[in-house]
Amino acid sequence: MLTKSHIKLITSLSQKKFRQQEQLFVVEGIKGINEFLNSSFKLHLLFSTEAIFNAETIIISEKELQKISNLKSPNRALAVFYIPKKKHVEPNGLILALDDVRDPGNLGTIIRLCDWFGIKKLVCSNATVDCYNSKVVQATMGSLARIDIQYVDLQAYLSDYKNDVFGTFMDGNNIYSETLPDKGIIVMGNEANGISEEIEKLVTKKLCIPRFGDLKATESLNVATATSIVLSEFKRE
Repeated sequence: MLTKSHIKLITSLSQKKFRQQEQLFVVEGIKGINEFLNSSFKLHLLFSTEAIFNAETIIISEKELQKISNLKSPNRALAVFYIPKKKHVEPNGLILALDDVRDPGNLGTIIRLCDWFGIKKLVCSNATVDCYNSKVVQATMGSLARIDIQYVDLQAYLSDYKNDVFGTFMDGNNIYSETLPDKGIIVMGNEANGISEEIEKLVTKKLCIPRFGDLKATESLNVATATSIVLSEFKRE
């Protein structure tokens, strides 16, 4: 049965400080929950309106599910998983780095893109939105279970890196004309300000996604959209 302590815990996990304190996060929806159940993530609690999971489940009513859900239309189930212990992301292969990406939807989409394009390692600046934010988790559609994510002092991390660091800028080289390697770090910047000045100094190769419109009036691309183009070009090479 759903208890008051369950409700208190789950609602508190909408805030980052309580997620960090409890080392727990929420996953909603059957598909997303199954992705995490089939991963290395450890389950803490599982609630569902019917017995559909191969895991210990607390059966609750739709009305009770609405009490604990962050969604306007809850999708039959909600689970609480443990946040895994921090892992060191080895700086090899192709790595994506985010410089202060703040929008949960953008981060969730970028995590899905990493999964799609086979990027196993995602490095985030400490000011990037928390990947266990419920909106991020929902936007990843389960891809969060398959990507190694590390939060770091990005400036220090890039300073210690020995291979090329790529970044997108309006004055960079046309990405469609470049020969792109299978290793390196690709930095994507903040939604409003792009890559910060401190991080720009550490970029060794500047790239540009050219505009093809007649007026060329659009100032920039959404960071998730730009990430999809960049990753596609790196993988195409």
